[in-house]
Amino acid sequence: MNKKKFLRKVKESLKFLPDTIYVQLYYFAQFKHFCNLKNPKTYNEKLNWLKLNDRNPEYTKMVDKYDVKKYVADIIGEEYIIPTLGVWDKFDDIDFDELPQQFVLKCTHDSEGVVIVKDKSKFEKNVAREKINDALKCNFYYIGREWPYKNIKPRIIAEKYMEDEKCGELRDYKFFCFNGEPKAMFIASDRGIGETKFDYYDLNFNHLNIIQHYPNSKLKIEKPKNFDKMIELAKILSRNLIHVRVDFYEVNGKVYFGELTFYHFSGFQPFIPEEWDYKFGELINLKEELENGEKR
Repeated sequence: MNKKKFLRKVKESLKFLPDTIYVQLYYFAQFKHFCNLKNPKTYNEKLNWLKLNDRNPEYTKMVDKYDVKKYVADIIGEEYIIPTLGVWDKFDDIDFDELPQQFVLKCTHDSEGVVIVKDKSKFEKNVAREKINDALKCNFYYIGREWPYKNIKPRIIAEKYMEDEKCGELRDYKFFCFNGEPKAMFIASDRGIGETKFDYYDLNFNHLNIIQHYPNSKLKIEKPKNFDKMIELAKILSRNLIHVRVDFYEVNGKVYFGELTFYHFSGFQPFIPEEWDYKFGELINLKEELENGEKR
């Protein structure tokens, strides 16, 4: 069992702990101090406050990798949705003969159950079965206590394989949005082809001095052709939400929706330098929510 899988099993074994206690223990392990939930100031503190207090049932379909496609298509249009090739409850229900030579398998309820198939003739079906079935058994909610995932029905989807010809990969363009206003973003590159890189930018595409878990790329990353379009779509999809990260891909000059993420790194990843934790935290306005909590 690899380290990542072992840690996931340990987190699942603590499901008996109340959410607040679990969050505090996890937060302490990462930051060496407890999370200020009474008067949160930093971005990570506020994400954890939102996990524990902002429990809109609509969030569940917004993080379900299958249900979110219809949700987003109804708002911005079907043309931004990566085609779904099938959806199944069990791995052994998949008829791989019906799938093309290239495709991607994803579990709808987590971030771990992903299998990328670039050449079906080399597809290791038993390896994929083990990975997907292991993911299907996991309730992702218990890993970081991200409430929206608690009641998602675990399923498997197959999607069209996507790759941008210019950069030779599928880069993620992820926008941090606050009450419908994108304020910053980062690009995830080299995933699956080397060590993953995260590069943060403001909305004028100026590189920001931020490292969070993954290193910056040593190469200059070009501004995506549809950068302004992504900002426009992110505004629409984040409207009336206190905070959400809206993710896109750009494939051969066309924008595709990726996912909606309410809790970046589950609120457990330090910023280097630390000042960015406070700068991002200032963008989440919890004044009304905290005042209502005191009244209750």
